[in-house]
Amino acid sequence: MKVSGKTIWITGASSGIGEALAYALARAGARLILSSRNEAELSRVKNACASPTLHAVEPIDLSQLNGLETKAQGVWDLYGPVDILINNAGVSQRYLALDSSLELDRKIMDVNFYGTVALTRPILKNMAARKSGQIVVIASVLGLYGMQTRTTYAASKHALRGYFQSLRNELFGTALTITLIYPGYVTTKVSENALTADGKTHGKTDVGHAKGISPKSCAESILKAIEKNKAEVVIAGPKEALGVYVARWFPALFRAVSARINV
Repeated sequence: MKVSGKTIWITGASSGIGEALAYALARAGARLILSSRNEAELSRVKNACASPTLHAVEPIDLSQLNGLETKAQGVWDLYGPVDILINNAGVSQRYLALDSSLELDRKIMDVNFYGTVALTRPILKNMAARKSGQIVVIASVLGLYGMQTRTTYAASKHALRGYFQSLRNELFGTALTITLIYPGYVTTKVSENALTADGKTHGKTDVGHAKGISPKSCAESILKAIEKNKAEVVIAGPKEALGVYVARWFPALFRAVSARINV
């Protein structure tokens, strides 16, 4: 399936992977709906895309769960039908579980998991009615294993994996498809924007992210996965890819080694 001529809605489109995806998809001829909390940055991305007049900006805050389903239906009514929904928005963490609060854990789950589910459901219902559509979920390699100081973040990504794998089974035999993406370290601002135990942002780029793959390279791989209608794809550097392999096939070894890693 080619994305040319398709209407694609991207959340978290104002920076990082979402921004790079916007550029890649626009070059490929897609019509985009760009969403995040930052309207000014969304407008910047839109204007930097190929054929900017084809694209739309729709600010959205996934942590505000009330009204998300109404918002999603409004976007469909205004710009739809949506051929592909890319759930990319999310927030990470940089704190130990014992140092934090349930309130902060809930905030991360609301953005990463519940907000994604709330936004997806009305779009999926409309896709089902027209018997066509693809849901893409940008999860993380931490949806495949866990790591210290990422407890709730990893939980949210595991939740996305479980939900959308189960949803794929429910859609079996229909024309609707699910693509799960598991990126490793990418040179984005995810660590800068990650939440610390006091609720503030981390404010700096971790070494792992600084040495990660580029957003452009990640976006190009995601585009290929979308066009090939892949079920699940890991897009990561050698260390994270090795971690996925070891966690799956040698879990005891992974537990022993991962606990000693300085993240």
